[in-house]
Parts: sequence; C-alpha cells; structure tokens
Amino acid sequence: MSDSLLTSLPSAAPLSLSVGWPVRCRLRRVWPAAALLGAGLLPGLSQAQVLDDSTKVRYGAHTTFILKERDLLREDTLGQVIDTTLTRLPQQRYWAHDTTFQQDLGNFGTASRRLLWEPNLELGVRLGRNVFDKYARNGADIPYYDTRSPYTFFRFHQGNPYEQIFELSYARSLKKHFNAGFAYERFGANKAVAVTNTKTGQVEHSNFLFFVRYDSPEGRYHAMANINTARHRAVEQGGIQPQRVTNNPNAPTDFDEEGNVILPQLFDYQEEVVNLTKATNYEDRDELRLAHTYRLLGRGLTAYHVIDYRRQFNKYIDEAPVSVNGVANFYPLIRRSTVLTDDRAEFRQLENTAGFMGNTRAVEYRLYARLRNAGLETWSRSDQPAQPALKRLQPVDTTQLFVGGAASFQYRQFAVETSGEVRPTAKFSELGSTEYWLRGNARLGPLSGEVLLTSYSPTLTQLRFEGNHYSWDHTQESTDPFENTQVQQVRVRAARQLGIHYLEAMGTVANIQNLVYYTANAANGQFGSPQQLSSARQLTTIMARYRLTWGKFVADNQATYTVGADEDNPGLRIPALVGESRVYYQGYLFKKALLGQLGLQTYFQSRWKAYDYSPSTQQFYVQDHFTLRNTPVVDAFLSADIRTVGIFLKMAYINQFLPQSGYFATPYYAALPRRFQFGIRWQFFN
Repeated sequence: MSDSLLTSLPSAAPLSLSVGWPVRCRLRRVWPAAALLGAGLLPGLSQAQVLDDSTKVRYGAHTTFILKERDLLREDTLGQVIDTTLTRLPQQRYWAHDTTFQQDLGNFGTASRRLLWEPNLELGVRLGRNVFDKYARNGADIPYYDTRSPYTFFRFHQGNPYEQIFELSYARSLKKHFNAGFAYERFGANKAVAVTNTKTGQVEHSNFLFFVRYDSPEGRYHAMANINTARHRAVEQGGIQPQRVTNNPNAPTDFDEEGNVILPQLFDYQEEVVNLTKATNYEDRDELRLAHTYRLLGRGLTAYHVIDYRRQFNKYIDEAPVSVNGVANFYPLIRRSTVLTDDRAEFRQLENTAGFMGNTRAVEYRLYARLRNAGLETWSRSDQPAQPALKRLQPVDTTQLFVGGAASFQYRQFAVETSGEVRPTAKFSELGSTEYWLRGNARLGPLSGEVLLTSYSPTLTQLRFEGNHYSWDHTQESTDPFENTQVQQVRVRAARQLGIHYLEAMGTVANIQNLVYYTANAANGQFGSPQQLSSARQLTTIMARYRLTWGKFVADNQATYTVGADEDNPGLRIPALVGESRVYYQGYLFKKALLGQLGLQTYFQSRWKAYDYSPSTQQFYVQDHFTLRNTPVVDAFLSADIRTVGIFLKMAYINQFLPQSGYFATPYYAALPRRFQFGIRWQFFN
C-alpha cells in the first residue's frame, strides 16, 4: 500500500541526503562528525537544563512549524507543527524521501522502483531514469520553517555493518518575516555479497540543500526558494552468478541434475560470485526553484509564479564489459567498445508556471499555464578508429506548453474537487496524441470517490536509446513508433475512527491501454528493451487497514491485494498480496520523562515474478524465468523518546533461517541478512 493511503498519520519532515566521493565508502567517517557535533552540543544541553520553566515552555515543538510549496499555493501561511512521534523512527522505508513500498536490489541506496500501482500524472518530455528517485529530494516538496527560535535537526542511523545515514539541518528566522536554513545528508551502504571485507563500499550519496522563505510585512507577498544538489554513486554487481563446478564432481554446485539453479544455495553472501565486478552507476542532480505569490484582491485573487530549473546527469561505467574469452558478459550485445562501457546522458529542463488562485471558506480555485524548455544530450564511448572516443549522439531539444487548473467546493461534510492539465496541440493531425489528465473526486463524511482519466507520452529513454549494449528507436519517425498510454481509473475509499478502532478500506479499478514497459522477451534479443502492449489491461486493487489502540497496546495492520498484474500480464507485475503489521507496547517511565515502544514489525509479499534489472539503462524489466517466494520479514525494535531525543534499537530480519538463510529482493539479488540497527534523532529549539 502506498504511503498516500496513510494520510491519517502525522507526516515526518522530509530529510536530506548526501554523497561523498572517493570511490570506496567508509562508513566510519561519519563517526568523527557525529562525535564533534555531540561534543559541541553538550555545553548547550547543560545550559538548557538550568533554564526556568517559562523558557522551556516558550520554545519547543509547538513553536516550530513546517510549510511547503503546496501550502503556499493554497494561501496557507501557518503550516503544521513538526513531527516528534516515534512511530516511523525505526521503520527503514521512512529513512529516504519516497516512503512507498519499493522493490530494490537488496541494499539501501541501490536502484529501486515502486512496488504497487500508481498512475502517472506527469505530462510531456521526461527523461525516464528514475531508479534513484527514492533517495533524491523533490524541489517542490522541500520543508520550510517558521521558527520563534533557531531549530536544529540531527539524526544518525547505523545498520552494522552495512547501512549508515547522517543528517544535519538548521533553520532560523533572521527577522520576523525572513527564514533561512540548510540541510546536509550523507548515507552509505557496504557490500554484503561477493566481498572479502564488509567495509567495502557499494553506495555513496550526498545532498546539500539551502532554502529561504520570505513574507512581506503587510502579508501580500510570499516567496519560497531553494537550491538542491545531490550526488549518487552505486556499484553495480549484476546479481549473483550461480556456479557450476565441472573439474571436481565432489565439489558443491549451484545446479541440480536437471540443470536448474538451487536457489537456497545462493545465500552464502560474501562467498558468492557476481556478474559484474567493475561496473558503477553515477547520477548527479541539481535544482533551483522559486515559488512566490502576490495577493491582488484579498484572498479571492492572488497571482503566483513558479520557476524551476533541473539538471540530471547519468553515467554508466563498466571497465570489464566482456568475459575472458571475448564474448559479451551479462549484456545482450557489445556494440561500440569491448574495452570500456561509458554511456552518458544529461537532461536539462527549465519550467515557468504562472497563474491565478483564490479561496474562501467554501470555494477554492487555481488556473495556470506552464512553459517547459527541455533538452537531452547523450554520449557513448566507441573503439572505432573513425569515431571519437566519446561520441555525442543525436540531441533532443523541445518546448512545450501546458494549461491546467483546479477548483473545489466544500459545505460541512460534503466536498467536491476537480483538477486537470492538458498539453494542447496546434496541429489537427496530432489531436489523437494530446496529453492530459483529468481528475474529479467527491467526499461525504467518511466516504469518498475519485475518477481519473489520463493520456501521457512515453519517456525520452523509452523512445530512443543508444549505448554500448542497447539500441532502440520508437520515435514517430521510426518503423515502430510508440503511442500515448491511456488510463481510466475509479477509486472509492472509506475511513472511520470507532473508539479504539480505526478502519480504512479502498478499492481501485484501472483500465490501462498502450502500456510501455521493458521486457526480457524483446524480438531483437535485447532483453531489457522497451515494448508497448497492443491490448488493454484491467487492474483491480483492494486495500484494507485496521488499527487497534487498547490502552498501552497498539496493533496496526494493512494489506493490499492486487488482481490483474500476475504472470498473465506481460507488461505489469505486482505481488498479489503486500502487507505490513506493527504490534507494540508503549508507555511512560520515570515520571513520564521517557516514552518507550517495544514491539515487532512484519512485512510480507506473496510469490511473484519480480522485475529484473538492467544497470546500463537504469531500468527494471519484466521477466518470466525467476519467481520470488513468499517473503515474510520480521523485525524486533525498541524505541524511546526523552524530551527532544528519539532513539531506537532494532534487530532486522530476526526470522532468518526460518525456513531459509535468506531471500531475494530482485532475481539473483539477495537482500541483506540479519543485522543490528540503531539510530538517534535529536531536535534543538534554541
């Protein structure tokens, strides 16, 4: 179930991420920084203890508010108080910026994709390389602060010996109407498979964010701006390579007598052999965003403008693209260089959005137009004497216009909202390829319903790719052009709090036409290249959640059941059942100075043919040769909150060896084994 279904829970403030660059990840490097930070804060803590009660009450979580751009575009200048709860602190899927259920490569920071169905609402040109989106900040979702005193946030998570996260952010109001701050985050992950030393780095990520917010004294002008830069580096291993021993019949082998792989024998972790030993993916992201509004006629008419510049650079390097005997190793083809794979892509986008908005107690509206200028340049190394070593391929430059709006009406428990966006075309012959999304929803008390219609074009990567191992062309000028994907979706939801019980249910029916997907069964032999379904597919999803709060005992269970995305669907695969359960006991100690939680968390997904992964194109693709078994993963945790300090201790995957010694997150990518995790979250309000 997507986290969007958990709107009743308080939202944790988004966190920032970061990358250090040398080639090897040293998780211990953050320890000196954390120690210095702690040492530097000790005098402040000792001084805070002698403050009088009036000062303690004056500054705290209740005086620090978070505002986001979406609040500004609804003329909400108050925001929400920061999250100080313990519930999400030990849950690893909340450690990054996308908290939906994900399929990854078994380690934190590796390529990932959303596990459950969600329709696309982004129109126009898009790069289409999103496997590292989970770890990157979105400039439109940056938290801004309204603080009466300086606010500092610090967190440190360690999963011995594999994962580590460090974050430090600071914000303060320089004047009554001006607030500024920064955030720095760095995380790393060490290899667990095919490595002699578990301190050998696999992932490094760094992120720096600077943000400012300004409100004019008279309250007519408001502005939010941020500069966001991220660097991500992930060593690609290509999955575990089963070994067949031929020179010694008594030596252990990973194959049975029929030639099938014995999967339970592939969980020796450090002793396993992987397909890629010198391959790395790099991704750089830079973004500059400004959103500002000016009130023209009270709250009924406000002009607003958003300017957003983005740059995304992807580079894939493999220093050993062929095996010893000179044939392709792991890849379908060797097209340009047998010595070095060096494929690069740089996407740049500048958007200007301008419009008007207004709201009263009952009615709210927004109208806008957006102009997008985008360009893509790609390069690929070649060994051919007549070509340069790094050949620049055909660039893409385009300008697109979008218009859209939203309107809502609310009266007591009844509310109606409509919204939409369209990319108009001036040519009559192109009306059939018009891109749009239209959505309408209605709510009456605990019941709500939504209708969504959308038509969107394929991504730039789906349309055309040129590299050392893949080549395809599905543009309108090609012999196999792709058409727009259309989705018609209906969703109903009911949620109700009944005393100590919370009940929520949601049903979704979607009709998907012309779905573009990546497949292992490509006609040209390029497994992992894109195709388009010629027939429509229907998808049905049912989500249910039950939460019980019985005194100091809490049980929170949720599950999503999906029909129509199994092995019979060649383009879309989703586990039939995905569920999560948390059971814990919470209570106060030491005269309510400490709040603690002790419990178990279980994640479950049913058997399914999970997507495989192509590192050179950064794409997950449908396969039919590997089935992931039913996967229950149980964690035991202890969390505590002491004033402004939150800590947790967790033993992850305590059910390892029951019944097997591991499980796969992606075909031939083993998930991390049992490990101890701990973390600290510290918030300062002065």
